[in-house]
Amino acid sequence: MAGGTGLVVDARMLQHHPGAGHPERPDRLRVLLDRFDHAPGLVRLGARPATEDEIARVHAPALVELVASTAGRPHAVFDPDTRASAGSWDAARLAAGGLIELCDAVLDGQVHNGMAMVRPPGHHAEYDRAMGFCLFNNVAIAAAHLRVRGIARVAIIDWDLHHGNGTQHLFAHDPSVLYVSTHQFPFYPGTGAAEEVGEGRGAGYTLNLPFPAGFGDAEFARAFDELVRPVLRQFRPEFVLVSAGFDCDLRDPLGALETTPGGIAAMAAACLRSAEETAGGRIAAVLEGGYDLAAIVDGVDTVLDVFRGRGDLPPLVTGNPRRLDRLATRVRVVQSPFWHL
Repeated sequence: MAGGTGLVVDARMLQHHPGAGHPERPDRLRVLLDRFDHAPGLVRLGARPATEDEIARVHAPALVELVASTAGRPHAVFDPDTRASAGSWDAARLAAGGLIELCDAVLDGQVHNGMAMVRPPGHHAEYDRAMGFCLFNNVAIAAAHLRVRGIARVAIIDWDLHHGNGTQHLFAHDPSVLYVSTHQFPFYPGTGAAEEVGEGRGAGYTLNLPFPAGFGDAEFARAFDELVRPVLRQFRPEFVLVSAGFDCDLRDPLGALETTPGGIAAMAAACLRSAEETAGGRIAAVLEGGYDLAAIVDGVDTVLDVFRGRGDLPPLVTGNPRRLDRLATRVRVVQSPFWHL
């Protein structure tokens, strides 16, 4: 019988090796394979490589060719943070194609929702540049695929610690894709100010919530209730994509946000409710960052529990909702030409 929560995971993505000591290491996926490969109650979906044409819907052909040229080479460097190995071309295509497969499974009624546990991550990859550990922008490729499949409005909700500069820029002029990001600010990659709202016909279709270091569960939960969900109700997406980075967890070594599984549960539940309101429940999450292995496992476990409708979700532990006051006021002023907040 069709339905349930889908899971995309493929050991072939372990073949991406950015180099010794790199935070985006194969163990990030290995711990998820160990935890979820035989977990009951999930619908296993296979990954397949995205085609070059699918990738080129959002990326310059020259970038596709450049990443392809690394196949079989032991070392290739895009920037000081972003490197490839002999298996990175295949892994990057599987990461993008795995999310496409999940989106198709949701659209076709094979599953209700799901998560693609992929690497390398994607949200920093620009039209013509690999950066920030990312080779191709997996969530952007999936959004473009959904548009080809006839979905008129796609929402991308990004709760990674780092701002998804690539995703924002790829859809900055596109009113059919709403990009929402919570992220530590100021921080890498330097984008994501509240005043960045999109450009031209896309003005108003970018919602940035730049959080200072130290924000935790309570601030995230309030922001989703008071700012994110009202915009989603007005945008009325037909499909919701989630860039699920777990580096916003307080255990992560690369940042200074302080969510716990309770905060992740609040965000995932808000996204799911929004999908149920306007998109027939169609929602798919994809792994972005997250560099503490226990936090990654806990985060994915929490998202899957929410998507499967399990009760007894973890409570909010960290943060103070009143600390959101100043940012919420600023965001309401910036977004007032576009949304009722």
